[in-house]
Amino acid sequence: MPDLIRDAHGAGSVSPLIHWLAGAGLGLFCSVSQAEGFIDDSHGTLTLRNYYMDRDYKDDGAKTAAREWAQGVFMNVESGFTPGTVGFGLDVRGLLGIKLDSSPDRSGTELLPVSSSDKRAADEYSRLGLTGKLRFGQTTVKTGDVSIFLPFAFASPSRLLPQTFRGTTLSSKDIDGLTLNTGYIDRIARRDSTDYQPMTIASPNRRFNGSATSSHMAYAGGDYQVNKDLSLRAYHAEVADLYQQNTLALLHNLPLGDGVLTTDLRSFFSDEEGAAKAGKVDNRNVSALVGYRFGGHRVSLGYMHSSGDTATPYVSGTELMGLSEMTMSSDFLNAKERTWQAIHDYDFAAVGVPGLRTRLRYVRGDHIELAALNAEDRKEREFQMELGYVIQSGPLKNVGLLARKSIYRNDFPGTAAFRDENQTRFLVTYSVPIW
Repeated sequence: MPDLIRDAHGAGSVSPLIHWLAGAGLGLFCSVSQAEGFIDDSHGTLTLRNYYMDRDYKDDGAKTAAREWAQGVFMNVESGFTPGTVGFGLDVRGLLGIKLDSSPDRSGTELLPVSSSDKRAADEYSRLGLTGKLRFGQTTVKTGDVSIFLPFAFASPSRLLPQTFRGTTLSSKDIDGLTLNTGYIDRIARRDSTDYQPMTIASPNRRFNGSATSSHMAYAGGDYQVNKDLSLRAYHAEVADLYQQNTLALLHNLPLGDGVLTTDLRSFFSDEEGAAKAGKVDNRNVSALVGYRFGGHRVSLGYMHSSGDTATPYVSGTELMGLSEMTMSSDFLNAKERTWQAIHDYDFAAVGVPGLRTRLRYVRGDHIELAALNAEDRKEREFQMELGYVIQSGPLKNVGLLARKSIYRNDFPGTAAFRDENQTRFLVTYSVPIW
């Protein structure tokens, strides 16, 4: 499938299917009687994201900081569906990133694309994605520029622009309580990229052959809501010639006293696939997160256990929805790693201040094996603080403010990917409906 991406220097080509769907959509716009649902159910949203990121390294490495500031602009336009047994629609996604501050000695935060020759960040970068879609019953098929938020490939929201994928996905809710998902993905548009690229395996600390590419990823599975308090999840994914992964999860809520006891059990079972171009993959990752929610508080304790000969694999540029997603300085998915964490979340709506929330999180991993660095029984830890507020009224209503801070330390060799650092992020986000 040819690229559906456009950068600041030119336009990519459009697949025949998307071209046909776009033509059909334009034709429907010209005939209101036929395009009733296509137009009436359409909507557009403009989102602005201002992002400052500072990685202040505390080790003896040559680079002392990665520090950049950028402005993101997202426009999403989603049509409805044409009437009939099978409805057709078309979505358009436009993304723009603008450099506000950077320099070659402190680039590399992944907020902006960086030249490999002089380490200068681009002044701006952009991409345009088209998505054709059809719906029958409670089943929706999308093709073109698609988003994935699944346990084995979670499109990370932790940089300026969202990452997207190129491929075809199907989601069905025709069976009560069951959501089925399947898809075929052949390219990824990274968060700091203007084009689609082949997928690779994440390989910090040289866990795998990170230069090996895959022709596609195929997946199938679903989530089943047994009742209002219990849900089950099962998926199988294959990243061609790199690895395959099975995912099982259980999420449960239990009213207890004045609050709710929550249980989140997750597991990933991974092996090499096909030609195994990334090298050996042999990992079992199981985790449990138990929390108690009362008033505005939520207190959680978790444990994750990695076994097998290798680290836990995932697609480079995404996150794995294990126990450690949304950590800031490390992924805590090294070989043999045992990870403990404690989290305290507080929603100030409980004391009459809606929109204000905080998080304190401590994550510690030990028993780590870094085979490529000839290191065993290593440790890492991260202390994370967050403060967020969404303005509730006035001319700045719905403007979101978020400050995140992490203090990360490890005893890894000096050539390791994860370095001792104090990291700070400030985000200002505002979304407004276009119509």
